[in-house]
Amino acid sequence: MTTKQHLTDDDRWRIALAKDRRFDGVFVTGVHSTGIYCRPSCPARAPKRENVRFYATCEAAEAAGLRACKRCAPDQQSREEGAVMAALKLLRGAEGTVSLERLGRLTDYSPTHFQRIFTRAVGLSPAAYQRALRRERAEQALGEGGSVTDAIYEAGYGAPSRFYEDRKDSGMSASDWNDGGKGQTVHWAVIETTLGDMLVAATDKGVCCLSFNEGEDELRARFPKAELVEAGEDFRELFAQVTTAVENPATATSADIPLDVKGTAFQQRCWEALREIPAGETRSYGEQAAMLGNPKASRAVGSANGANNIAVLIPCHRVIAADGGLGGYAYGTEIKAELLRRERGD
Repeated sequence: MTTKQHLTDDDRWRIALAKDRRFDGVFVTGVHSTGIYCRPSCPARAPKRENVRFYATCEAAEAAGLRACKRCAPDQQSREEGAVMAALKLLRGAEGTVSLERLGRLTDYSPTHFQRIFTRAVGLSPAAYQRALRRERAEQALGEGGSVTDAIYEAGYGAPSRFYEDRKDSGMSASDWNDGGKGQTVHWAVIETTLGDMLVAATDKGVCCLSFNEGEDELRARFPKAELVEAGEDFRELFAQVTTAVENPATATSADIPLDVKGTAFQQRCWEALREIPAGETRSYGEQAAMLGNPKASRAVGSANGANNIAVLIPCHRVIAADGGLGGYAYGTEIKAELLRRERGD
């Protein structure tokens, strides 16, 4: 896919026909037969190509004599982005829970409408974002070796039970975070595949590591205080599913394979965005950042992708360099290229 920095007018026309929301804010579509300009995702019927010109900004379109479309309101996007940024600043600095009504008053939107704007931009609702933020703060404090109870309250939880409720589906408990994974049992195996030796590890919650050409030493570096146990019959079916997803990604599905993922709120959002990229397709780091509502965060997205412990199932191999090249990959570009080839069904 052509990157956003190198779009041609033919690319922009295809994007407008596809009504691709990821490119909202990158350019606007000017329709000179009607005198209006629109977002690329505008749901209105497509105009004739000969009547269309593309502009980098709303201001450029207005300077050409066009007015904003009332249906998709491209001139409101900057206002929406400002509202989301103001809300994020408030949420990150708040000691307690911020209500949706308060966010509505702050941004001058109705609470329901602002929730839609925020969720579209951030990928989480305001309530879910606050839960993730509290969890991230608690986990950071626990990782620094402090008291579990103190860390939970200082992160903004009203009671320890609320923290454990937030964590119940994510595998690692508060004590695990506090003591480097001590108390967790990680079952592992090295499986021979056509891509080389594949290390797979899982807790009772799901797969926590998938890598290539690594073994027990590398696994221990990731989970230094966990108990590592060679996987037995209980994990045979799960690891067989993982192997099938690696060997035949064009036909197998990995969505049903449970994962036990450890990461910050931002990292988890990045990893969720990776899983939303269809098999066989690629995105640049900038495009992945746009999926998260922040096109300028490509460097942070790259760091989050690099922290991914679960190759293939969290498909960071689907992210390529801005110039269209493969870019880097922790396990070598040959494996990355082969995974993409298999996903395309070539």
